[in-house]
Amino acid sequence: MKKILLLSDTHSYIDDRILDYAKQADEIWHAGDIGDIYVTDKLAAIKPLRAVYGNIDDQKVRAEFPLNNRFILEGVDVWITHIGGYPTKYNPAIRTEIYANPPKLFICGHSHILKVMPDKQLGLIHMNPGAVGKHGFQKVRTMLRFELNDGKIENLEVIEFKK
Repeated sequence: MKKILLLSDTHSYIDDRILDYAKQADEIWHAGDIGDIYVTDKLAAIKPLRAVYGNIDDQKVRAEFPLNNRFILEGVDVWITHIGGYPTKYNPAIRTEIYANPPKLFICGHSHILKVMPDKQLGLIHMNPGAVGKHGFQKVRTMLRFELNDGKIENLEVIEFKK
């Protein structure tokens, strides 16, 4: 079993409350728009970090992290990208591959809108943790916490902060 903290769209912002949640996780996943590499350095100093770069990220972040990160953990096939879309409206850049070889868990950021929903056609769960940074239109900053356990996604929680 692995406890995962999923966040996105920090836009160079990190605070002690985010770091406190990071300490409780086994792994931290960042779905892009990191901003300053300082953010991921702080997270990686706490727990193992998997991340992708987003559209606002500079060359330093892009040199450190891929556009897409696909892996299997605890029997769950995971795909993280920043601009991925959502069920029936996937980004054209990944649409062919996701239909040909869907993961069990598809994660993206970008929209700043928290969304967890099934794609019944592809048999996957789509997660977007919303935005935990202070930049953007969101009224509430959000992250997700969940567990991967023997091929299952369990104990999903939404973490909210005031903007």
